[in-house]
Amino acid sequence: MYAILDIETTGGKYNEEGITEIAIYKFNGHEVVDQFISLVNPEREIQPFVVNLTGINSNMLRNAPKFYEVAKRIVEITEDCILVAHNAQFDYRILCTEFRRLGFDYQRKTLCSVELAKTLIPGQPSYSLGKLVRSLGIPVTDRHRASGDALATVKLFKLLLNKDTTKSIIQKSIRLNPKRQLEPKHLDIIANLPAITGVYYMHKQNGDIIYIGKSNNIKKRINQHFTGTNAKSKKLQAKVTSVTYEATGSELVALLKESEEIKKVKPMHNRALRRSIFTHALYTFTDEQGYINLKIDIADGRKKNITTFSNRQSGKSFITKAVDDYNLCQKLCGIYKTQTSCFNYEIKTCQGACIQKELPEVYNKRVQALIEKNSYSNKNMVIIDKGREIDERSAILIENGVFKGVGFFNLNYQINNIEVLKSIITLMQNNRDTQHIIQSYLRKNKRLKIVEF
Repeated sequence: MYAILDIETTGGKYNEEGITEIAIYKFNGHEVVDQFISLVNPEREIQPFVVNLTGINSNMLRNAPKFYEVAKRIVEITEDCILVAHNAQFDYRILCTEFRRLGFDYQRKTLCSVELAKTLIPGQPSYSLGKLVRSLGIPVTDRHRASGDALATVKLFKLLLNKDTTKSIIQKSIRLNPKRQLEPKHLDIIANLPAITGVYYMHKQNGDIIYIGKSNNIKKRINQHFTGTNAKSKKLQAKVTSVTYEATGSELVALLKESEEIKKVKPMHNRALRRSIFTHALYTFTDEQGYINLKIDIADGRKKNITTFSNRQSGKSFITKAVDDYNLCQKLCGIYKTQTSCFNYEIKTCQGACIQKELPEVYNKRVQALIEKNSYSNKNMVIIDKGREIDERSAILIENGVFKGVGFFNLNYQINNIEVLKSIITLMQNNRDTQHIIQSYLRKNKRLKIVEF
């Protein structure tokens, strides 16, 4: 659990500042579950430059509660939480100073969103809150007021959690939270999980991830793990003490994140999924007569393929449908072995490429259309899919035929600038598995929105 906060102060000499406004949003990694926002009477003068910056003046604070009147609420809402702030060292120092004046030793673990952003979003021209969120396309209101800045930090932190593909933030959170290290019943774990699409992480007592999975219904899938009787399920049941998750909305994003994070985190019970997830591929060659031939064969990383398949049967089904959809020749697609004409020619559904009756340049145009449809080689495009919320969409970025990563954008803040889009994208590895995942998903989901640029 995180307490994301922002504090406005009077300004002045070091350790003599007072709080004029505080905003705290309690965030469970997915949504805000509690909040506290209040002006505070600092019982001291506010520096003129601060009044100009925040708009908060002494008249506004005359009837505001003093810090000792809100201190209990601050302690309660931040209990068992990691404090997150943009330049956390400053906000935490100010908070500790105020509590010290009351004779109370206030201690919390902290995370700085500036430092996280420098690690997870390198190369930004500025890491000040206003400029950073603007460059990431995050809308912000009430700038330099505690509530506006804290809410912008919530949105930024949500993006940073998404970009943390090694899941180091989540693992540290579990290690620092003693309540999660108690042995909970499996029913308690399941009760706190949602029935949504996303990626889930099974942790052992010290926070280490021992299994990563993806599901269209996380609650149902975890229940299957905990009620399974096979050897793998029993091992997980014996070791798992907590389960965290990341909502994706899109099944494609979940598949890509699962593949990426298994390769990076290398959980001990994901050994099988570290290997390639496809066995066969579609290849082409041009014969002596100039016709482009298609062939389903065992996947070979040394040869360039058009698309890949989980098994041979999947490949055969694809090529059989392609023959009908694109009016192709069975013989030149490798599904009808003959020295003469193919069966479809005999029933008048093949144009005769098998016996050189149809010109190669005419036949090859239809083959090229099939290749173009099922390969994103050299393409610049964004695949738009479901988001985590109703007013959100996911974006899968492909540049020059290379998969770059995934991100989320809000419908109220349309992403039209490719540079802004790139900044919100969580960079991922482009490999044979990601290509297979994307191509397979595109084949199965014909109505996906694709924007080329």
